[in-house]
Amino acid sequence: MQLRLTVLAVCVAACAAAWPAAAADRLTLDDAFERVARSHPDLRLFGPRRQAFAAELDRASLRPAYVAGGSIENALGTGDASGLSGAELTLTLASVFERGGKLDARRTLVQSRIDALAVERESRRLDLLAEVARRYLAVVAARAQSAIARLDISQRERTVAAARQRHQAGASPESVLLTAQAALARAALDLARSEQQGIAARQHLAALWGEQSPDFEVMQADALNLVDVADFATLAQWLERTPEVARFADARRIGEARLHLARAESKADVDWQVGVRRLQASDDFGLTAGISIPLGSSGRARSGIRAAEAELAGLEIEREAAGLSLYSTLAQAHGRYRVAQLEVSRLGEDVLPMLERAENASDRAYRAGAASYLEWASLQAERTAALRQQLDAALEGQRALIEIQRLTGQAFVAAPAPSNEGAIP
Repeated sequence: MQLRLTVLAVCVAACAAAWPAAAADRLTLDDAFERVARSHPDLRLFGPRRQAFAAELDRASLRPAYVAGGSIENALGTGDASGLSGAELTLTLASVFERGGKLDARRTLVQSRIDALAVERESRRLDLLAEVARRYLAVVAARAQSAIARLDISQRERTVAAARQRHQAGASPESVLLTAQAALARAALDLARSEQQGIAARQHLAALWGEQSPDFEVMQADALNLVDVADFATLAQWLERTPEVARFADARRIGEARLHLARAESKADVDWQVGVRRLQASDDFGLTAGISIPLGSSGRARSGIRAAEAELAGLEIEREAAGLSLYSTLAQAHGRYRVAQLEVSRLGEDVLPMLERAENASDRAYRAGAASYLEWASLQAERTAALRQQLDAALEGQRALIEIQRLTGQAFVAAPAPSNEGAIP
């Protein structure tokens, strides 16, 4: 199964086409995926684990060893057994004849564990790629917050200039100018904080592939672009094909292999040996043979069979519980995404355009003396707050989208949506 998580994928792809190929310091989301998939130790660890299972499979495929032996009887005793004149020398070859298909059961068990390793690796890979997308989104979010802070600074600078002009004309007290300057300083603080958050987010992202001094910049992306996703019923069907559910099928095969091996243990193995014996006294030879079968094998195997059967029964319950949990998580993520889409759309189409027009009108009214500083500053704060609310909703939607893609193993790519009116400049 291949996964290409596409948080902001359309915007990232569009911006990647616009940048020259030589801009090596521009990191796309796919670049980050590739670096993690190539170097993360959690994924490289599966190579040695597979080699260990392969060695275990070779060992499980071995048949019982042949045992060569020798014995001497009636030697170095007393009377007729004194010396070596009456000694009997026996050479034997022995082994075990396995019954009940134990060899095939052992091989099947180890092979099922090897097969399950691929699903486990894919599940871990999806988790890692989802983490990459979240950290990449944090960098994009810091940049978007910086853009809002710059807009706020631009607004506050206009307010300070207008307040200074009115103060110099004697139409406004100095307190108004100082209040405007304090608001400007707060906006500058917001910008500095978001830029520092961007540096920390880049460091956090680079840590996934072991880079300690990141010098890259992520590609420009529109955090407000929430792509279309399938309806919930379709997403719920895709859950059945995800690694988190597929691993239960592999776990069931492992459990069935263990049950088969436990049942095979109820068939007693036959120990056999053949040999040749030399009688020293008469210088004659004779063949020897023998078999032995342990008793009570069926009774001793019952506890192992019951344990394997109970494990299989418990596995079905675990699968049902996991399915309910995945379904619930998917329903929550899908609901969060739909709410975020609605909020981002309404804020961009209805709220922000009106606040922008109101702020511009208040600007003109303040300069004309028809509005107070508080009215203008309040509208500026309202516009900035609405922009941040829109960004927060978009980021919540993007995080929900990452979770949906992690759960379903599907990537959602839509045509670029029209730009939202009132979006972050």
